[in-house]
Amino acid sequence: MSTLDPAGLAAWRARLGPLGVWASTDGMAVADAGQFARQVRAWGYTTLWHPETLGRDPLVHLGHLADAVGGLVVATGIANIHHRHPGVMRQGALTLAEQTGNRFVLGLGVSHAPLVSGIRHLPYERPLATMRAYLGAYAESMSFAPPPSEPVPVVLAALGPKMIALAGELADGIHPYWTTPEHTAEARRLLGQDKLVCVEQKVVLTEDRDAAHRTIRAALAMYLNFPNYRNNWLRLGFTDAQIDGGDPAFLDALVAWGSPDALRRRIGAHHAAGADHVCVQAIQPDTPGRPDTGALAALAPG
Repeated sequence: MSTLDPAGLAAWRARLGPLGVWASTDGMAVADAGQFARQVRAWGYTTLWHPETLGRDPLVHLGHLADAVGGLVVATGIANIHHRHPGVMRQGALTLAEQTGNRFVLGLGVSHAPLVSGIRHLPYERPLATMRAYLGAYAESMSFAPPPSEPVPVVLAALGPKMIALAGELADGIHPYWTTPEHTAEARRLLGQDKLVCVEQKVVLTEDRDAAHRTIRAALAMYLNFPNYRNNWLRLGFTDAQIDGGDPAFLDALVAWGSPDALRRRIGAHHAAGADHVCVQAIQPDTPGRPDTGALAALAPG
């Protein structure tokens, strides 16, 4: 199902740019979300990634934001495959790409059992096989509307080597979350050079170590018992005791904190490891859940 030929891959690397923003605007009024997106573009960021949890429909919302902000690429980070039939997902992706002038990237993921089966009461099993089947059905789904002038890039929320390999086989790249530059380097090794690696990196703009670690522990709390993340952290060499105890070495590996220069060094480490694009999730100290506009301004590529 991979859609990008070498020329398309090069075009999308340029269009995404080296630095984007990962932020949920679900807690904002829609007018405030539009203003935030305009500010993201004014700072010089090229791409805004938005999650799907229990807030707005990300496809609908990103269409609104892209319409409000000319030149901004929008991306799902990630759209949950359990929430939409693959044909419906493809309809949404093609529509967004057509209506935005090819400014949409579809990030897909299997999500997590507590969200899928626990909250939505949908079956959750065999994530790798489920994703493989979904991508096949997505590729084969019919659409009779006028197509966008370019293919829609599809990237997978891939953490482990098997899902990364699947992305290399059937998608256009990966969008890993809660990872490290070491993970980026391994993912690039597995994928080779012909796929997109779009990495999310959390940052906390504070030089107060205690405040940084409190903030990171609060942000981590809901993820600690999600097997997909825990298994990946274990593969990266951390222990259950470090994960459950919030060991400083574990916290520091996952989230960059400190001065703007310290945050830039972590972003640069991902690029040096092979990332095409790093999307920065800036967390306000002691206030997880809302983007830290001060940090985004400090890191602004413009």
